[in-house]
Amino acid sequence: QVQLVESGGGLVQAGGSLRLSCAASGRTFGIDAMGWFRQAPGKGRGLVASITWSGGLTYYADSVKGRFTISRDNAKSTVSLQMNSLKPEDTATYYCAAGKGLLGPFNSWGQGTQVTVSA
Repeated sequence: QVQLVESGGGLVQAGGSLRLSCAASGRTFGIDAMGWFRQAPGKGRGLVASITWSGGLTYYADSVKGRFTISRDNAKSTVSLQMNSLKPEDTATYYCAAGKGLLGPFNSWGQGTQVTVSA
């Protein structure tokens, strides 16, 4: 069992920046990749960015390429998402996830952290 705890959400104006962090604990040796998903009200949950635990390979959704950067700290078992040039359409609940491979499957989830971008 892997436990994930997110932090760093909040309210920011359009064009601003936020940094999300996720700390993993428990059976972290089984993690091959970690990712950030987001879900806006009335919409499905979608993968925003992911990173492999060993090689640092990354994936980004087209909507965030060039604005968001995912990184990991293996020693601390943390993954972060630096979000720059935020837009109102980035408003959502962001979830940290752990699993196998850049595109999943992801089988461990955090509780979510709210990001709100005002126009």
